[in-house]
Amino acid sequence: MPTVTFYNTLGRSLQEFRPLKPGKVGFYGCGPTVYNYAHIGNLRAYVFHDTLVRALRYLGYEVTHVMNITDVGHLSGDVDTGEDKMVKSAAERGQSVLEVARFYTEAFFRDCGRLNILRPEVVCKATEHLDDMIALIRRIEERGFTYSSGGNLYFDVTKFPNYGELALIKLDELKAGARIEVDENKRHPADFALWFTKSKFVNQALVWDSPWGRGYPGWHIECSAMSMKYLGEQFDIHAGGIDHIPIHHTNEIAQSEAATGKKWVDYWLHNEFLVISNGKMSKSSGGFLTLQRLVDSGYEPLDYRYFLLGAHYRSQLQYSGESMDSAKSARRSLGERVLALKDKAGSRPLPHPGALGPEARGYLEAFASAIAQDMATPRALAELWGLLRDPKLDPAEALAAAFDMDRVLGLGLEALERPPESAVEPELAAEIEKLVAERAAAKKAKDFARADAIRNELKARGIVLEDGPSGTSWRRA
Repeated sequence: MPTVTFYNTLGRSLQEFRPLKPGKVGFYGCGPTVYNYAHIGNLRAYVFHDTLVRALRYLGYEVTHVMNITDVGHLSGDVDTGEDKMVKSAAERGQSVLEVARFYTEAFFRDCGRLNILRPEVVCKATEHLDDMIALIRRIEERGFTYSSGGNLYFDVTKFPNYGELALIKLDELKAGARIEVDENKRHPADFALWFTKSKFVNQALVWDSPWGRGYPGWHIECSAMSMKYLGEQFDIHAGGIDHIPIHHTNEIAQSEAATGKKWVDYWLHNEFLVISNGKMSKSSGGFLTLQRLVDSGYEPLDYRYFLLGAHYRSQLQYSGESMDSAKSARRSLGERVLALKDKAGSRPLPHPGALGPEARGYLEAFASAIAQDMATPRALAELWGLLRDPKLDPAEALAAAFDMDRVLGLGLEALERPPESAVEPELAAEIEKLVAERAAAKKAKDFARADAIRNELKARGIVLEDGPSGTSWRRA
């Protein structure tokens, strides 16, 4: 297998991946705050996490994937300001916080299922790990990194020498009232709460007893406590959106390494935003798009997955109806090519990927190289298209290689089937493919009369051609 490299936010460079334990990977990905439906911008992160896990497994690693569910303690501002998102949503819905959390957790995993996202080995809820958080906070306190003020327990960032290394920020450049809101309880504007007591949120819905009074944890501590519980005090990869870099992930590093005195995570991977015409998609801006809204607009969930795979995870991705139409058309064309190969292969058993001929093996090697180089999914998709378009390949070998690639891409290619009424006999399918190729050659030669004649001939036989950016697909009318 090729050498695996990732762009590590910690260091801002492409680095060779060397896990702590050879062949094994501990991976923690920041999960959802379950106070509303996930919007499609949120879901980009989880498709990224899923593709990362699939890619690592494809490349031979054993992966333990841990994801948190934030069902308490996430304020509407990352810097310990605003309302608790869970409490706010519960009040608006007239339900308890736990009822709201349960409803939106189930909705989140339904969306994940529709996007072919594999469920992590460990899904851990913040409300079920309070003892772990309290124990970790005590360790931080015992090592002298905390202070009490205004009834709350804060982390003193000035005592952590490397604070801000991930985000490339310097403490002496942080000013209250600019990037960070003023909190009179803090000694330094960047200090953050480890534990809130009732002195700050008198009517907080969920509170627990602790050594610092009855209250509830700050948002950042849950990720440190739960990742360490399931992956150990040091692990390989932590991932999330780029919006997590300056505060959430920066604070996670500070509190984790303050508690243990050791480097916490080796590789930090961050996906870029999905943007719309007026900026990044967010719930606070209103009118955000959910996966169901895409479905209601005529798209299938896997059209959106295909759309995401067409861009590198570190590239900002512009969303539009036109771009989704293009992804839908390309995925349909991809599916038609797979189905045509299935028609040609018939009932023959597919060869094992390791037993493929040199041509098909070459496509797999190029595919593996693409995903090993910082998960270059656009290149990986190009290799899949090249494979499916190669007329020299045996249909069974092409299918075996395509299905092997789909272990990473997650587009459900192996499960594709024609509706019984649209099935095409292998002989007819071969004839149609020949005519489609002839039409493509005619168009290239600017013989548009011949190209139109072929389209009309096929239409008369009940075959519809659809031209898209990835080629021409066909189906029964």
